[in-house]
Amino acid sequence: MTQHAPLILDIAGTRLTVQDRQRLAHPLTGGMILFARNWESRAQLAALCAEIHGVRSDLLICVDHEGGRVQRFKTDGFTHLPPMRALGELWMKDGKGQPGSGAMRATNAASAAGYVLGAELRACGVDFSFTPVLDLDHGGSGVIGDRAFARDARVATLLAKSLMHGLLRAGMGNCGKHFPGHGFVKADSHTEIPVDRRSLKAILADDAAPYGWLNTTLTSVMPAHVIYPKVDARPAGFSSRWLNDILRHQLGFGGAVFSDDLSMAGARLLDGQQVSYALAAVTALTAGCDMVLLCNQSVDGGAAVDELLDGLAEAQLKGHWLPNDASEQRRRALLPITPAPVWDDLMRSPDYQHALSLLP
Repeated sequence: MTQHAPLILDIAGTRLTVQDRQRLAHPLTGGMILFARNWESRAQLAALCAEIHGVRSDLLICVDHEGGRVQRFKTDGFTHLPPMRALGELWMKDGKGQPGSGAMRATNAASAAGYVLGAELRACGVDFSFTPVLDLDHGGSGVIGDRAFARDARVATLLAKSLMHGLLRAGMGNCGKHFPGHGFVKADSHTEIPVDRRSLKAILADDAAPYGWLNTTLTSVMPAHVIYPKVDARPAGFSSRWLNDILRHQLGFGGAVFSDDLSMAGARLLDGQQVSYALAAVTALTAGCDMVLLCNQSVDGGAAVDELLDGLAEAQLKGHWLPNDASEQRRRALLPITPAPVWDDLMRSPDYQHALSLLP
């Protein structure tokens, strides 16, 4: 069986240290997530990505790069992408054209945004971005807010599908988040444990609907660190009911499932008990996640990162977690298969210039 490499880690700086290389070479490490602290310039980012791929060519280099306030790289030529709400607002503006022309312009602009986003990242060696946000804008969530396309699930779905078309043109996969929906709750799962008390029927009819409608298009999904007590006592990312019964079987999703960051408050308390990173990872993987993320724990020396690597290896030896060949295949399916563009060639290409002209 192919070694299942489910851990997505990070590093503290702009170059790999000896410890970074050791952690990335670990057989349980499947990728790395970049943050703004890992950025100095395009040349530095490209060199860092080449270093990472030099450690292991199959490592998936990821980033949260959505546009708006969640965009890690914003200087040295990177386009300032609009928040996704701007595309939803464009949808609602018919302008002087025929009824519905605003919607058509918005879907075209969304495809353009996806292409620009994906092509610029790939030209620097980044493989994958955790986008698009499929959460609905219910108006009360500060952590989601303008990251959402719209309140209407149908609008959000079609704009997300258009954005994913642009990503596909750039040779990049996609990640719908945060299943089954984070937009209804006000609490931020980075610092609290949000609770959504709606019924399963209500959630499936509204916030979770895009996941069923996009089951032929989504290549990956990230569940929310939100508890939906009428469905399961555990957050969605630790719930087999949500990930297997509902997402995979009922909604027909066949791609990869990433946990959200295991260091967030919403991931640290399970069944009323504080848990270690290793136990959180085992619980998420056993529940149906293919990969788990641990973010921002490398900045103080990385003791927590080593604890997770050692803890998951021990869990595997003791039979508390079993590697999954299908999960590894889903991870590898997210790696780009087309050549990355050269930055200067991309800047001059008619497709790229045309896409820039369509952005709101």
